Amino acid sequence: MGKYYLNYLDELESEAIYILREVAAQFENPVILFSGGKDSILVTHLAKKAFYPSKIPFPLVHVDTGHNFPEAIQFRDCLVKELGVQLIVGSVQESIDTGRVAEEKGQHATRNALQITTLLDTIEANHIDCAIGGGRRDEEKARAKERFFSHRDDFGSWDPKNQRPELWNILNGKHFEGEHFRAFPISNWTEMDVWNYILRENIQVPSLYFAHQRDVVWRNDSWIPVSEYLNKREGEAIHSKKVRFRTLGDITITGGLESDADTLDKIVAEVAMMKQTERGNRSDDKRSESAMEDRKKQGYF
Repeated sequence: MGKYYLNYLDELESEAIYILREVAAQFENPVILFSGGKDSILVTHLAKKAFYPSKIPFPLVHVDTGHNFPEAIQFRDCLVKELGVQLIVGSVQESIDTGRVAEEKGQHATRNALQITTLLDTIEANHIDCAIGGGRRDEEKARAKERFFSHRDDFGSWDPKNQRPELWNILNGKHFEGEHFRAFPISNWTEMDVWNYILRENIQVPSLYFAHQRDVVWRNDSWIPVSEYLNKREGEAIHSKKVRFRTLGDITITGGLESDADTLDKIVAEVAMMKQTERGNRSDDKRSESAMEDRKKQGYF
């Protein structure tokens, strides 16, 4: 009998589908954290494959900061309608209005850290015991410490030094009442893997990932899009540039790069030449050397 080999994308797909099925088997009320970005779209696509021909058995949870790209929200709503899945939305604005969090002030104000409280409140209100995310180890050094099944205590906190061993693909989702897990089925994927898979599977992604003309300002070594939420600084000039975004977050902190990559093939070619991490244009990660890890310890994605 001849040998059968999987190529590397098939191996990554197989691993991710295994993890998604383990989540479905071990947890009672799991969800997919969905931002409208390429990684959460990829996880949703893999879940669709994992449980076909049945519908995806997980609701999608979106933490809405109120400062999103309109294109991302429109894409989210269209995908939810197409898949026929439940959408749970946690509102940062509601958290602010009810006094759960206080809005940041000043030129560098963002709602990024405020998502932590909204996310944990949403998890508690909906009795979620596992939140599936699209985090990858190559994105950032704090995310490189994550396991496939990442334990969170009853405060939603993450202790990177106190996680379950994962040997021989044995995943341990046991937890006490009030605790929950985050699961990361595409941990071993790189940005290049993600785009090669999106190209191969012809997965639809928001137009923001493709080069387009946009009004932007130069800030923190990247092009920040002009919007009603941007606190414009004195002397800051508005430029019209052809840009695209490598990662999507709040419109106030997500920087674009000048690009002509307006097709998936061109994006793959461009990413192959990149020397800077894809989160290098996220101003929220530039606040300190440990900005991401500090947020994650408090319960961030």
